[in-house]
Amino acid sequence: MPVKIGTKAQTKNQVDVVGEASSFLLSAGIVMAALIGLWGFCCLISGLVVNGIGGSLRGMWTAITGI
Repeated sequence: MPVKIGTKAQTKNQVDVVGEASSFLLSAGIVMAALIGLWGFCCLISGLVVNGIGGSLRGMWTAITGI
């Protein structure tokens, strides 16, 4: 009876390094933008809680006009 010898098939995996790097950087940028937006929203809510709507509008008007 003949004996079969197993052979391993060699496969080459080609990785697109530029595509992987740009995908990672885009994801990291999106996460950072989301965190910055969340921080800004928290600061806005904090300002409204401390000063109220009237105080926040007055401060905004003063910042824009300087009066």
